[in-house]
Amino acid sequence: MVNFGKKLTADQVPEWRGYYINYKLMKKKVKQYGQQLQQGEKDRRRVLKDFSKMLDDQIEKIVLFLLEQQGMLASRIEKLGKQRAILAEQPDISGIADLREAYREVGLDLIKLLKFVDLNATGIRKILKKFDKRFSYRFTDYYVSSRSNHPYSQLQQVFKHVGVGAVVGALSRNLVDLQERQGSYLSIYDQPTTALKDPIIDMINSSVDKLTRSTNFLRFLGQHALIAHEESPSTAGEEEIEDQKYHFISLMLNLVNTFLYMVNTYIIVPTADDYSVSLGAASTVCGVVIGSMAVAQVFSSVYFSAWSNKSYFRPLVFSSIVLFLGNVCYAMAYDMNSLTVLIIGRLLCGFGSARAVNRRYISDCVPARIRMQASAGFVSASALGMACGPALAGLLQWRFKIYMVTFSQSTLPGWLMAVAWLLYLVWLCISFKEPNRADEVYDTQQNTAPGQRVDIEQVENGLAQPLLGNSETKENEEDDDDDEEDDSEECAQDSRKPATSIGSAYRLLTPSVKVQLLIYFMLKYAMEILLSESSVITSHYFKWNTSAVAIFLAILGLTVLPINAVVGTYISNMFEDRQLLMASQIMLLVGIIFSFKVTSTYSVVQYVISALITFVSAEVLEGVNLSLLSSVMSSRLSRGTYNGGLLSTEAGTLARVLADCTITAAGYLGIGSLLNVTLLPSLVICAVSIACTFLTYNSLF
Repeated sequence: MVNFGKKLTADQVPEWRGYYINYKLMKKKVKQYGQQLQQGEKDRRRVLKDFSKMLDDQIEKIVLFLLEQQGMLASRIEKLGKQRAILAEQPDISGIADLREAYREVGLDLIKLLKFVDLNATGIRKILKKFDKRFSYRFTDYYVSSRSNHPYSQLQQVFKHVGVGAVVGALSRNLVDLQERQGSYLSIYDQPTTALKDPIIDMINSSVDKLTRSTNFLRFLGQHALIAHEESPSTAGEEEIEDQKYHFISLMLNLVNTFLYMVNTYIIVPTADDYSVSLGAASTVCGVVIGSMAVAQVFSSVYFSAWSNKSYFRPLVFSSIVLFLGNVCYAMAYDMNSLTVLIIGRLLCGFGSARAVNRRYISDCVPARIRMQASAGFVSASALGMACGPALAGLLQWRFKIYMVTFSQSTLPGWLMAVAWLLYLVWLCISFKEPNRADEVYDTQQNTAPGQRVDIEQVENGLAQPLLGNSETKENEEDDDDDEEDDSEECAQDSRKPATSIGSAYRLLTPSVKVQLLIYFMLKYAMEILLSESSVITSHYFKWNTSAVAIFLAILGLTVLPINAVVGTYISNMFEDRQLLMASQIMLLVGIIFSFKVTSTYSVVQYVISALITFVSAEVLEGVNLSLLSSVMSSRLSRGTYNGGLLSTEAGTLARVLADCTITAAGYLGIGSLLNVTLLPSLVICAVSIACTFLTYNSLF
């Protein structure tokens, strides 16, 4: 891997050389400061002051040049606009063609400017991290927060690039207006969904999206899946390889697997307490029944993740068979009058959890151009399954016998899911296409270093690096490569290797990542408490029957997609992720507090409103949390067996296990105390996560 100093030199536009960050000088200064501190020539405060001033000067140089170039581009667009107005009155085909070429030249220069911002932002990020590493001091937190929040911030120019957005808008509108519109006088503002045909505009929009980290509903949904979204292939050969690996029906089978598994998880929730009572146990044993699936999933996630390194088809077949057997055991437990068989059935269902395979398939076998849609499909399938599970349970209100087998509201969910998994297994064996693993080796051999001449392809490839907002994904790969003593190719290769054990994965977790995993644990714990004890609580306080509980849970599940639509389309574009993270945690805390029974009576209104606040806040928090987690997590955790998806899954699964165990344990104190006793840990964990978020807030930029 080429270190950043060499990359910066190689990728610079020659005539702009004096306006880039002087990374080499700043690196030497950092080393010099270290020596001066050791020798006592300067104290820490003096070093911080000198380094801050030097970095301020570098950023000011970059920003002033950026503003100057934006002004020049705006001036060129204005002149071209006058020519376009003349051509509108006196159309000339050759003149229109020349004008479009002139606009394209402006577009190419704009892309050069975007790459200029990219390289400098990366340099700022890397020199800050190098300073922190050298002095074991969290200077980055102070510098970013003090500069970005200041009303005269120049650092915000690097982050926000409002002027660039105006130039992009002007270019887009004028290029579209110059296309053949067959007599239409509508502009792109009248038809915002109109596809932009000019490749220059597509490249610019893609580049700006990377720089501004702008989101939409599709991207917001995709981030829930925590699936690695690499950049699109830069060569036709790589695109052809990706297309060969992609098989639409196989993708659909993975999404159906996700949907069925979520249905399987939640279809028993409305009836688990009644089933436990019918087998001679307390109603609160439903916590163990529901949670046993999560216990098994803790282990299944690891072996399925490792298995997906070799195959996708065989793990899915194994998953379907185990889930079929698990549901049969769950359904047969009633006639066998055995709580043990019931729990074994749920454990088998947990051992059949192939969500790690589903995630891995999308990450590895779906072309980059549609991977975000596939990730959004993964999340949507999960949400739909979560809503359909309780709804189906509410419909299965029959009781009859065939020979010696009982079919009732307790056993029918097991029989229904057994049939569903059997049909899925048949479809899987007929239609699934195992991708060619040899193609992945070819992919790794196609990476080439970018050339020094700035043309369309080179600029597009160069902008594939994230900016400060997505700093950690490349940072941990390249940090050591910047030091001359660690410049060997062997060291660079080691820095790109995925984690090979839980221990090595844990060592890659920064404080920010640990806090995000804690938040994920907290929200899953709170949601599991709410959902798993809903049938017991509503039956005790409100005398709800199974159908009423099922409708309530289905309504909660159906809020997932609308809430994500609002957050992903509007709210996430108005606020930073870290602001949404803190606000949603506070709202979740409010929902938990409001859920406590503090008077002699407990009303339906209080329970429903508090449940909605808790559930909706947790859903919003999950999306923002996974978005930030993917940003701050090391790229070494984006692949291999012990990847970021596995770590988040394990954190969430452990939270569900502990929550379900808490419900069962609290049941020994009596159903009257169940609500407050189970809510207390949620309250404490939520308060701790808010405190930890506050401590790492500035590192989540």
